[in-house]
Amino acid sequence: QVQLSESGGGLVQAGGSLRLSCVASGRTFSGYTTGWFRQAPGKEREFVASISRSGAFTGYADSVKGRFTISRDNGKNTVVLQMNSLKPEDTAVYYCAADPSPSTWSRDSAYDYWGQGTQVTVSS
Repeated sequence: QVQLSESGGGLVQAGGSLRLSCVASGRTFSGYTTGWFRQAPGKEREFVASISRSGAFTGYADSVKGRFTISRDNGKNTVVLQMNSLKPEDTAVYYCAADPSPSTWSRDSAYDYWGQGTQVTVSS
């Protein structure tokens, strides 16, 4: 089992940047594909980005391609989501998720382990 903890959320103006971190404890983090999801008020949780266990492969939602970058440092048990050119529609609670072998990277039900979430608010 792995425990996940997110940090780095906050309030930023449109066009600004934030860097979210997901730190894992417990099992070896390199054994888990890791993703970021977000949930805005009144909306369903949606996929943002995911990264393979080695970090060699990444995937992004169309809405964040070219603006967000996911990376990982398995030596530090950390996955980072760098968010640039933020828009008000990026406002949501952002969650880190991990699974040894998710069947579909973009489906939240494919991930067994979740963090508590961190709030990101982008003002216009």
